[in-house]
Amino acid sequence: MKVRVRFAPSPTGALHIGGVRTALYNYLLARQTGGTMILRIEDTDQQRFVPGAEQYILDALAWAGIKLDEGVSVGGPYAPYRQSERKEIYRAHAQQLVDSGYAYYAFDTEEDLGEMRRKKPNAQYDASTRQQMKNSLTLPKDAVSSLLGNKPFVIRMLVSAGETIHLNDIIRGEVSVMSSQLDDKVLVKSDGMPTYHLANVVDDRLMKITHVIRGEEWLPSAPHHILLYRFFGWEAEMPRFAHLPLLLKPDGNGKLSKRDADKMGFPIFPLNWTDPNSGEASAGFREQGYLPWPLLNFLALLGWNPGTEQEIFTPEELVRSFSLDRVNKAGARFDIHKAQWFNQRYLRTLPDEKLVGYLDEALNRTSASLWETTAAEPEKIRKIIAVLKDRVTFPGDFWEQGKLFFLAPTQYDEAAVSKKWTGEAAALLREFQKEALADGHWTSEQAKNLFEITCARKRVKPGQVLAALRIALTGGLSGPDLMQTMEILGRQETTRRIGKALEVLTVKTT
Repeated sequence: MKVRVRFAPSPTGALHIGGVRTALYNYLLARQTGGTMILRIEDTDQQRFVPGAEQYILDALAWAGIKLDEGVSVGGPYAPYRQSERKEIYRAHAQQLVDSGYAYYAFDTEEDLGEMRRKKPNAQYDASTRQQMKNSLTLPKDAVSSLLGNKPFVIRMLVSAGETIHLNDIIRGEVSVMSSQLDDKVLVKSDGMPTYHLANVVDDRLMKITHVIRGEEWLPSAPHHILLYRFFGWEAEMPRFAHLPLLLKPDGNGKLSKRDADKMGFPIFPLNWTDPNSGEASAGFREQGYLPWPLLNFLALLGWNPGTEQEIFTPEELVRSFSLDRVNKAGARFDIHKAQWFNQRYLRTLPDEKLVGYLDEALNRTSASLWETTAAEPEKIRKIIAVLKDRVTFPGDFWEQGKLFFLAPTQYDEAAVSKKWTGEAAALLREFQKEALADGHWTSEQAKNLFEITCARKRVKPGQVLAALRIALTGGLSGPDLMQTMEILGRQETTRRIGKALEVLTVKTT
């Protein structure tokens, strides 16, 4: 059997990072088996439709590198792949269920439904209540015919009481539900649009879907879908179900939400998103510097266990290793620090030419004149990349941590100065500046030797003044290796910065 899977999001807003994980698992199974990955847009709920959301989904999947074989924007033999364009198909199938006695017309108003719930708290439209409601099961045929032409109606599926419905889920195992717990789900709404239940079952069968991989939140709908396959006589064609574990907050206490992510300062959408209704802007993983593959590598391990200690995968390795039977039932904690670790490790594997490009792009964006000047110093750029490569987490860090090599400090960390800039340190740096000006050679090793000789001559331990030297060169107490920093700055710029700090900070501390 050739595997055919589908990712079927609704265009009701930005694609949640949990949706990206669902798409990824579908994609991995398709690639592993030589199967087909389909994108279907489930836009039957027109009241919740958000302009721009569909294109956002397409852009997010493209950025992540999840390639589609069929579907919206790609086409294929089962088009259209947008459910709002398939209404006639659903109407015909709904009518088939009505004609065969597995569904019925319901004419109840909102007031009628409200009255039902007032009489019986927590009541649902099912075998225990349907006989007291206005539907084609309780009304005479001529009344039904008259109402069909004059009143709004819905089509509901007929769920019989006293039956056990079994689901053999790849992840959850055997799941059993009593039909008395189920309501008579609406299959076609009063506006003629199908509901999720009918449209999914019909489309999955017509598009020959073999595996339905979706979030845990859809598990309650599975019994209705199993019944619909039976009603249509499609049981032999029913796909295998796999309901993924929830993504949990970093502390593991509850489902991860946008509000939680906002509070903790990390994104929950793959790309930047501005809600067209509220105008609220949300940051995306892409814009915050996360790269596509390490993010997918991180997401793959949120619920799936390869059975080994391996964490870093190439795309090819992940496709070979992935299996649904190693996906856990329990929810997975969304540890943003782990996501950053994956990004950091991946950056280290990239060739220097790619990393140079990140710094070059930032230079050009920051200052065209600075970029032009630096273009004549390729060796300097190479050294900066080498000294920063193991320190950065995001591509933008090459500029944030590397700009000290291009821009001399204009102000100094006051707390650091008050603690580390002493008279002894200033005197030592003044002596070191003189020695450095007289020395014609300048590598990190030579700078280190000269600094240690100067300290020995002044009978000062290097550790007592290194912080002051860093303040003079960078403005603060953090940064890459200090001796390598001096080599990259060069002898002239190093001594100039020391002189400037002596001039400014001596005045402040006298």
